[in-house]
Amino acid sequence: MSRLRANLLLSVIALIWGSAFVAQSHAMADTGPMLFTGLRFLIGSAVVLPLAVLEWRRLGREGRPLKAGDGWHIAGLGCLMTLGAALQQIGIQFTSVTNAGFLTAVYVPLVPVLAWVLLGQVAHWSLWPAAIGCLVGAFLLSGAHELSIGVGDLWVLASAVPWALHVLMVGRWADRMGAPFLVASGQFAVCGGLSLIAAFVTEPVQQAHVGAAAWSIVYTGVMSVGIAFTAQVVAQRYAHAADAAIILSSETLFAAGFGYWLLGERLSSVGLIGCGLMLACVLLVQLMPLVGTLRRRQILTSPSN
Repeated sequence: MSRLRANLLLSVIALIWGSAFVAQSHAMADTGPMLFTGLRFLIGSAVVLPLAVLEWRRLGREGRPLKAGDGWHIAGLGCLMTLGAALQQIGIQFTSVTNAGFLTAVYVPLVPVLAWVLLGQVAHWSLWPAAIGCLVGAFLLSGAHELSIGVGDLWVLASAVPWALHVLMVGRWADRMGAPFLVASGQFAVCGGLSLIAAFVTEPVQQAHVGAAAWSIVYTGVMSVGIAFTAQVVAQRYAHAADAAIILSSETLFAAGFGYWLLGERLSSVGLIGCGLMLACVLLVQLMPLVGTLRRRQILTSPSN
């Protein structure tokens, strides 16, 4: 898969995730955040399981079975996913879909910083102003400039750290194992299992609650988890982690659009400025590396060379 195709796939993933914020918000009227998270991630694991089994068999035939350390890596991704999803879902109970979508994007500036600190990866220069711009855009949107940030916003902001670590590590470990479907299904199962344990400890779990939120659980389980998160594992084998973070942050734009269309949510003028700033940053990080590539090709193919 080329870098361009990987980036396009990441954009489709962002669209799906943006739409899922509406379903996540609706579900909180009927069920607790941990029960909802556990069920949807177990559904996602089941969706990908047939592909994971085929992949397991292929690796066995090729003499490349997964090692014990690979299992720990998958479990680690599942733990990061559990923490990020739980904090985000708790926050969605107390804030708007639009705010939740945009504030989740605070993980964007963390990814290139963590990639540099932990992995020594030097990102394209455009990533730094784009990451800062995304952070400023989220600041404007959240209402923090008016000192009115709410408790739900703080929960969603806290989810940025585990999401950043997950984006950073998922492509690295999936590429090393050569088993994207096993990684996807495994991390979903870990996340779903841990979330359900937390739900039975901290929340009232009743069948009627699950039935009332059924469509939200199924939609997010199949589309947001089973399809989109799995596609993320595949795409990030061919995309730079920092590039992926910026592109995936466009889920915030889609969340605002779906919130406007389906829930009647509206942005203030300052919020619209923040939205526009984040969109500009997403475009910047996708276009600037391509401009540099085209210039190098022109230099190499010019008659003087």
